[in-house]
Amino acid sequence: MAGKERQRIDRIVGNNVILTVDPHTTKEYVLFGKGIGFASRGSDWISMSDPRIEKRYRLDEEQPIKEYQNLIENIDPEVILIAEKIVENVKERLGTPVQPKVYFALPNHIQFALYRLRNGMEINNPFLHETKINFPLEYEIAAQAAVMISERFGIPIPEDEVGFLALHVHSCVGTASVGQLVKLTGLVNRIVEYIERSRGIPLHRDNQDYARLVMHMRAVIERLMHERRVINPIVSELRSNYPEAFALASDIALLIQEDMQTDISEDEIGYMAIHLHRLFQPH
Repeated sequence: MAGKERQRIDRIVGNNVILTVDPHTTKEYVLFGKGIGFASRGSDWISMSDPRIEKRYRLDEEQPIKEYQNLIENIDPEVILIAEKIVENVKERLGTPVQPKVYFALPNHIQFALYRLRNGMEINNPFLHETKINFPLEYEIAAQAAVMISERFGIPIPEDEVGFLALHVHSCVGTASVGQLVKLTGLVNRIVEYIERSRGIPLHRDNQDYARLVMHMRAVIERLMHERRVINPIVSELRSNYPEAFALASDIALLIQEDMQTDISEDEIGYMAIHLHRLFQPH
């Protein structure tokens, strides 16, 4: 019976994560479940019907097994414990399951950040402001995570690093990887810089219309990533009424198209023009 099948426990990664091997197929798995690692200490086998198992994840489905094994062997167990606590907080705050990869990606990121901070290496996040605007709840959770890391390891965590942690928090529950989020946020940042160069003036980051523009640009990019289209019934009126904003929006569309290798409809350009027009209105 499938429910009575057992797997050999290969390694306890943390309190909530263990590595196992199927004795019949020799496939390796990661098992997730609250307290599963703690309860499995001293055991050689675990039943696949164990009620503590919340999720199974076969290692060779996504990335090579060696990559995960090397990662686990080189991570400080204390870092793994802190990462688990952060993930539990993410699940509680966001009320949703997390992507299994976060149990590996987050401790890896934390350990590298600690290495840089311990060795006096600066952490510079050029996307900090846009990250705070686009992911406010994730940033709040990341700030809590930074306090946990700082208290455990006795190292102050700078705000720039909180921004990077926020991307990991978002990646915990989303389909986009941290790399994709960095690319998205970087593109938004380049759009902002292009607007500033075109207008010859700096944009005020504390302006509410600026926040709306950044959030809208992120939404545009995400729609393009997922091939979703919008309909704008007043695009002709926008082109006539806001010619300057529409022209700038068209230039921005070319920038996005070049970066993402995809076309942007005039409907999207029209909505961008609305946000640009608002942004440059006197307050």
